[in-house]
Amino acid sequence: MAGNDRSPVTVIGLGLMGQALAAAFVKAGHRTTVWNRSPEKADELVRQGALLAPTAADAVSAGELIVVCLSTYDVMHEILDPLDGALSGRVLANLTSGSSEQARETAVWATERGAEYLDGAIMAIPATIGAAESVLFHSGSKGAFDKHEATLKVLGGATTYVGEDPGLAVLYDVALLGVMWGTLNSFIHGAALLKSANIDAKAFLPWATSWIDAVKHFATDYAGQIDAGDGKYPANDAKLETHFASIEHLLHESEAQGINTELPASVHALVKRVIAKGYAENSYAAMIELFQDPKAS
Repeated sequence: MAGNDRSPVTVIGLGLMGQALAAAFVKAGHRTTVWNRSPEKADELVRQGALLAPTAADAVSAGELIVVCLSTYDVMHEILDPLDGALSGRVLANLTSGSSEQARETAVWATERGAEYLDGAIMAIPATIGAAESVLFHSGSKGAFDKHEATLKVLGGATTYVGEDPGLAVLYDVALLGVMWGTLNSFIHGAALLKSANIDAKAFLPWATSWIDAVKHFATDYAGQIDAGDGKYPANDAKLETHFASIEHLLHESEAQGINTELPASVHALVKRVIAKGYAENSYAAMIELFQDPKAS
């Protein structure tokens, strides 16, 4: 199977995440070449068995798969732009954080230099790189992913290819981060509400996490309604106007208990606008009518 031959890998960029990526490749038995503008960051990796390249050009030449994990796309270009022809015939897997626009532009740039391009997003912290449950998204060249899938899965067992559009990995990344922050903000706001009655957050936690599990069922129904694209959004659980009434209760209690009201007030305002558009009798999934409209803001 492609990738099971322990093909040589190069890692460029040895911040905390880059070091974790390189260490995972070394541990899995890949000949791993590393390079960083501050070479001392490679010391521990070299002790583990990595090879430190003297130059970025040497690093690129040493690997079939070039994994880049740098602070910005601009830094990546500072390092790789001068390497005329060095990327030709190789796969560039860019795990640098950026925008979907940057990912698409970089895919064109890499193709012009004869490289196959994958843009990636890491949904994990350095300490969990290599774990079976760690998620990494890749998008771009399907052929490149298929060829190196086993190698890339060394970094996380849940490594997933999401499509040929190079910007998709970034979009999955930020969409999931939005879910994370929305969930955490709501949990912490709820903890503040209960703290006003001297209830510890730890007492609230099991109820919050079990409720998140229940919300999964709502989301499953809403996903189907959104994808139907017919604008109907049947209220199988509750009408949007019913949600609105409950949000008003949350807003009132936040005010009454003397805690910050910005979060429920913002949700209240958004739902009110969708109801005003004629969706009072529909499900909460009708909120997509606001979120996908760039003119709504």
